[in-house]
Amino acid sequence: METLKFGSTGTNVKLIQSLLSQIGYNPGPIDGIYGSQTEKAVAQFQLDQGLTPDGIVGTNTWRYFNRFLLGYDEYYIESGDTIYDLAQKYYTTVNAIITANPGIDPENLSIGQKIIIPYGIDVVFTDIDYTYEIMERDIKGLKARYPFLETGSIGKSVLGRELYYIRIGNGPNKISYNGAHHALEWITTPLLMKFIENYSKAYSKGTKIRGYDPQEIWKKSSIYIVPMVNPDGVDLVLNGLKRDNPYYDDLLLWNNTGKPFSEVWKANIRGVDLNLNYPANWEFAKELEPIFNVYGPAPVRYAGPAPLSEPESRAMVDFTKKHNFNLVIAYHTQGRVIYWKFFDIVPPDAERIGELFSTVTGYRLAETLPEDSYAGYKDWFIKDFNKPGYTFEAGIGKNPLPIAQFPTIYSNNEEAMLLAPLV
Repeated sequence: METLKFGSTGTNVKLIQSLLSQIGYNPGPIDGIYGSQTEKAVAQFQLDQGLTPDGIVGTNTWRYFNRFLLGYDEYYIESGDTIYDLAQKYYTTVNAIITANPGIDPENLSIGQKIIIPYGIDVVFTDIDYTYEIMERDIKGLKARYPFLETGSIGKSVLGRELYYIRIGNGPNKISYNGAHHALEWITTPLLMKFIENYSKAYSKGTKIRGYDPQEIWKKSSIYIVPMVNPDGVDLVLNGLKRDNPYYDDLLLWNNTGKPFSEVWKANIRGVDLNLNYPANWEFAKELEPIFNVYGPAPVRYAGPAPLSEPESRAMVDFTKKHNFNLVIAYHTQGRVIYWKFFDIVPPDAERIGELFSTVTGYRLAETLPEDSYAGYKDWFIKDFNKPGYTFEAGIGKNPLPIAQFPTIYSNNEEAMLLAPLV
């Protein structure tokens, strides 16, 4: 990890500011700027941990921070330890420790036995720029806390990043949610990750969410979530273009907008708009490109040289075919609307279910705009499977939506994600 000190800026600064705030320090505004208040908070943290209080986040300090960021500690039982005492020491709960250690006998601990102890803070932070690296660490942290989750990869991106999935439940009704087809719309990733965490927490405690019983959903359905379809593009938007990127020179040419990537880039790292790369009237999407002054790889609206030319869209198609989902939701971020049709194809029950989603989200059920009617993931799903497929446009404003919108976006969508496995 990079060394952070006074004057540093960026996503990692924002990450440690959020962490410090959650564990009882005051770093000042969570703004990604390493000022004097953040420096003071880091120094106090270092002092409390027995580190040199220099206010600089170097290797040793990162090592301590990463334990908190993962959300758990590996602990070896010592003489006299009890689960209750360990819960008090780590500011967590007995239930959280038992959940993270299936089969543990709290009354019969063995000296030297290794256990996982979750910290008493959430894994998924929702006030930060949510990068691929953060998501990857959070998946590891959630899997450690909630071993009943299934995690894996559906493939790799152009640059070799894993396209992770998380499965909730083991019932026969298979459905799927995905986020961040578009790089600028990365806020849909923490939306899905926070849902996974909140659901898992309630399931482990045996409590309900908004009146829904997670244990009932678990038995009836299997929810497969791909939280970040376009990790290379998200990295470009949030961390900027790095000189070691193999597409460095190409990307500088392709982004002919005069604006930074952080303001305009929706495509994958090869300049292909992934949500125009599916075989659902793809040819019409190609015909529209000149209207938008697109003649090759670009920040947006380039459909690629052929349908499924990109490993990310191919992985999504293969994954969907493998599981034969009964319903899918693709999350985007423009308009607070729900798109539910593909031309004149209306899958059985799709409108009824769409109306339910509209009711619980407050989003309007709408038909796709003509210029956006082709080659998207939900378009392909509806065309090939004739089952309910939806694009949720969660939020409104100029992309990327500010993280300050997250609480509203999450509140609007949590019930829909609980309802979808049951409709």
